Amino acid sequence: MMQLFDIIASAGLWAAILRIATPLIFGTLGALLCERAGVLNLGIEGIMTFGAMIGWLSVYHGADLWTGLLIAAIAGGVFGLLHAGLTVTLGLSQHVSGLGVTLFASSFSYYVFRLIVPLANTPPTIVPFQPIAIPGLSTLPFIGPAFFTQTAPTYLAIAIALLMAYIIFRTPVGLAIRMTGENPHAAEAQGVNPMKVRYGAVIAGSALMGMGGAFLTLSAFNSFFPTMVQGRGWICIALVVFASWRPGRALFGALLFAFFDAFQLRLQTALSGLVPYQLFLMTPYILSIAALAVMARRARVPQALMQPYRRGER
Repeated sequence: MMQLFDIIASAGLWAAILRIATPLIFGTLGALLCERAGVLNLGIEGIMTFGAMIGWLSVYHGADLWTGLLIAAIAGGVFGLLHAGLTVTLGLSQHVSGLGVTLFASSFSYYVFRLIVPLANTPPTIVPFQPIAIPGLSTLPFIGPAFFTQTAPTYLAIAIALLMAYIIFRTPVGLAIRMTGENPHAAEAQGVNPMKVRYGAVIAGSALMGMGGAFLTLSAFNSFFPTMVQGRGWICIALVVFASWRPGRALFGALLFAFFDAFQLRLQTALSGLVPYQLFLMTPYILSIAALAVMARRARVPQALMQPYRRGER
């Protein structure tokens, strides 16, 4: 029991939670924005993988870290444009298109990486983002080292979550996005172009997904390997449902999953040899499924989600 208390009371645990949560925050917000406009984007896993690769590759070849993050966002937006073209303009299955984007982006990432970076026993590395100590806050006992010595992309992810919550629920742009996701024909009657709204939401949401992938190579680690996303994209899809399509709850859901993940890593060390490590690995997923099952009952799905829109048709 004392070991559990010591782990929870450790500033290192809470600092790790924010680091683990950051790519999930980017990815979940991106998926949420797409779905608020009525488009399911299952291409997130591949987009995050490509964002991780292209962001790292850009920095490896001389770009600065912020440029690498921007390039990853642009690459994500390009895949979002592809997905929007297939689903919004052509009206194809959003499931099939999203899975196709994931397969294509993941495979293309590995191809480009191996084309430019030759096989090596040790993957080449870059100098990643360094933690930023916020003056006046980073020196506070416990809170300072836990929350105010993170890298810049972590602060950016939290700021985007707060900004998105404001935009979606407090601005005309957010109203247009929500109307398009609920009833695009009613949105059209009010002078909103649902096609443009869906295109914009999918492109912007996919750009956030690319940034989430880039965080892994530009901040959390310093090199790229093809399997590093490790299912985070699918976790983000589940977190959108857990959040009931609300950015504030999405932020909380990402932090909650990160808590489970960081906690089990420390439990493995504390109880090494006493409990099979596989039990610890599956713990965050079991707890997340339980939380999802509870929250999903009260979740209200956007009514036009996965429904193709055709002007003049009802």
